[in-house]
Amino acid sequence: MDLAQQTESGVLLRLSVQPRARRDEVLGVHGDRIRVRLTSPPVDNAANKSLTQFIAARLGVRRAQVSVVSGLRSRRKSVLVEGVELDAVKREFQLPG
Repeated sequence: MDLAQQTESGVLLRLSVQPRARRDEVLGVHGDRIRVRLTSPPVDNAANKSLTQFIAARLGVRRAQVSVVSGLRSRRKSVLVEGVELDAVKREFQLPG
């Protein structure tokens, strides 16, 4: 499966998330996932909320357009971003292809 995949409603991202980092940042590709660091702890859904806010801000969409579709309690997550095109996501996250 690709790092980012176009769907009918938007783009599905495959992420590897590291909570409790020094800053929120995208580190690039790590294996079969896009590596993301977040300052939020993985407690009470804080890291997932922080992740959706971070992705929304990077892509210039509303937070409501970003949802974690799998991996709510895991570092390996799939995130759906509605209303964006694959090319825009690849440019913003500097993905190959």
